[in-house]
Amino acid sequence: MGISAAGLRQALDALAAREPAIAAAVARAGYPGPRISARGHATLLRAIVGQQVSVAAAASMWTKLEAAVGAAMDPAAILAASDEALRAAGLSRQKASYARSLAEDVLTGRLDFAALPEDDEEAIAALVHVKGIGRWTAEIYLLFAEGRADIWPAGDLAVQIEIGRILGLPGKPSEKDVRALAEPWRPHRGALAVFAWHYRKTPDLLSAADKPLVKPPR
Repeated sequence: MGISAAGLRQALDALAAREPAIAAAVARAGYPGPRISARGHATLLRAIVGQQVSVAAAASMWTKLEAAVGAAMDPAAILAASDEALRAAGLSRQKASYARSLAEDVLTGRLDFAALPEDDEEAIAALVHVKGIGRWTAEIYLLFAEGRADIWPAGDLAVQIEIGRILGLPGKPSEKDVRALAEPWRPHRGALAVFAWHYRKTPDLLSAADKPLVKPPR
């Protein structure tokens, strides 16, 4: 499961004590609610289904896929489903291939969700080994489904934008910048990522006269 509400609050309080800009942002936006997904095959499959489509389109495809293979999303049912059934659910040829590859890896034991490495980078590598799973998807899975406290999806556009806003930067920092900026925030970076998505819903209260609080690293 993901980081609990209490865990998020504790981590953000620790970060706020270190970084005045984070303290100000938390005071402005409040604490985020937890983002929790179930551990296992269905959550990772849902991430594949949702790749490069709108939230509404992904929800529609998921509902159709449930009707085709069952709400449990049994990997064996995915493998047994015909190409026509997967296409009727809205899966492209590529996504159907990814879904079958994930199901096969789970059924053969090549991917064991209960035995992912404790080291975050090693766990990401194990997930990225699955066809169709990139680093961002692996990071989101580990953050939401396993609640790994220091996962930092620096490649996420929203995280980049909101970290720039929180720190008062003059523009959106790059992925490289965001990774460097976040080093002092270990081991609470996962909570800050959740907060960044929460903060995105908060109106930008920075005025043009506000000076940047932190310069992006070079």
